[in-house]
Amino acid sequence: MEYDPTLGWDLALSVQLLLAAGFILFVYRVVRISQRDARTGGPEYRSVAILVLGDIGRSPRMMYHAQSFASFNFQTFIIGYRGSKPLSSLLSMSHVKFLYISEPPKFIAKLPRVLFLLLAPLKVAHQVWSILDAFIFKIESAPQYIIVQNPPTIPSLAIVWLVSRLRGSKVIIDWHNLGYTILAMRLGEKSRIVALAKKFEQTFGRSAYAHLFVTNAMKDFLVKNWDLKGHKVVVHDRPPAHFHQCTPSEIHDLFVRLMPFIDTDLSFFPKFRLPSTTPFTEVVKSPNPLSLVTNTSLLEPRTMPSLRHERPALLITSTSWTPDEDFSMLLEALRIYEAKARACASAGLKGKKQVLPKVLMFVTGKGPLRAHYMREIQRIRDEEKWEWVRCMSLWLEPDDYPRLLGSCDIGISLHSSSSALDLPMKIVDMFGCHLPVCALDFSCLNELVKDGKNGLVFKDAQGLAGHLESLLLGFPDSGKLDQLRASFSAPATSPSARSRHAWGSWDENWDETVKPLVMPQEYVHRADEWLQGFAERKRLHPTESDRSSVDY
Repeated sequence: MEYDPTLGWDLALSVQLLLAAGFILFVYRVVRISQRDARTGGPEYRSVAILVLGDIGRSPRMMYHAQSFASFNFQTFIIGYRGSKPLSSLLSMSHVKFLYISEPPKFIAKLPRVLFLLLAPLKVAHQVWSILDAFIFKIESAPQYIIVQNPPTIPSLAIVWLVSRLRGSKVIIDWHNLGYTILAMRLGEKSRIVALAKKFEQTFGRSAYAHLFVTNAMKDFLVKNWDLKGHKVVVHDRPPAHFHQCTPSEIHDLFVRLMPFIDTDLSFFPKFRLPSTTPFTEVVKSPNPLSLVTNTSLLEPRTMPSLRHERPALLITSTSWTPDEDFSMLLEALRIYEAKARACASAGLKGKKQVLPKVLMFVTGKGPLRAHYMREIQRIRDEEKWEWVRCMSLWLEPDDYPRLLGSCDIGISLHSSSSALDLPMKIVDMFGCHLPVCALDFSCLNELVKDGKNGLVFKDAQGLAGHLESLLLGFPDSGKLDQLRASFSAPATSPSARSRHAWGSWDENWDETVKPLVMPQEYVHRADEWLQGFAERKRLHPTESDRSSVDY
């Protein structure tokens, strides 16, 4: 065939040559970097790269890992997408560096199934290049450890497998769930692509320096069925130390700031006037304790917030607004509660203590189904003229999220695991704030929620509505709700007591499980001895600036 420029062969040939040149250059750079790593003696001591392949600010467990590593002076690289603001503590740590990678086009994930399958390889190719660029070119010295969150599985597991062999890093896989089970929710369990994804996950996830699991059930399943190689440790999610039940003063300060953003009719609330009162708190005067000592009336009484007796009950759920959380179940439960509260109020109880309180339901999080369900809630509320229930969506700054949890009365979890092997982080956060939880039941939930002790378990909307009614009966003086909340204050003086339903912090848990893997005891002793010797030499010879510049 004769050359015809209209066919675009010249353009196609140019593109092919550019791609070939780029690939050759990439391989050359990789070889040079591998040789440099070999000359320098391997990975840099006390360094870690953490791969999220998601919005870093919406990956709390991986941020907690980073914070724990950095607290032990690990040079910490976090690789992921820019989006929500990360933890303030991470942003202020000198040992932490964020390596943001560009996201693939978002429209690909929203395409119909056929188009999604056609364009998915382009998304994967984009991710492969972005991650390799971060690991190979942006991190100058090979990290001692690489921690990868799974899922997402493709292409993360294969890339860290490749990088570990090129640069000598030790891989730690943090198993949050099984990636192929999430894909099966969209494509169906019998899909060939799901079968290939499962094989991919088995192949590249089987061998690692260490495997971390969020549940005992996940560890048992993977060890038995996939024959995992490497250290295997269960690291249950735990909240950071700053999660706590809020005081009336903290609740007051929070709602003074939040009330202007709460989009609901003010007639639903008891009368309030900011900043002295909110629908939930009021500032009352109490004697200044100094006046009792000085016996003088010249000192003004102190003002301190207290909880209002007629306040609405605060409920909260956190959701990603995805199909694995059936939000319609919560909507139906709220409808049942509205009808029950209305019936109680019209049954001759007006003017007396309300049997059931008004309820303000907060829904936090972002996701694809958010707008749909919020419109549905508004429609039902208007059609049925709700008087006792309001539901609103909030997106909070990271520092305000634990404050809101610590201010609420009941938490709700709608999480149903795609694998039935993971546990929802949202319940962990709620427990950290001493917040009793109503949780949708699934197979390994009992590793976290002890039915009747720190929460209640339900299977459908009727069950959830029944739990809300029983917990809020006589609110705010609800004996059953107080009993659940009291379980978090029970002393845990032994490991066996802690394992039942009392809670330590993330730091305590990490030090017991992960620290021995990344800082073996003999290594810690040797490092401490070196540091002590270095400090002593520096004290005896303060002018030896060459020694003081050693980077350890």
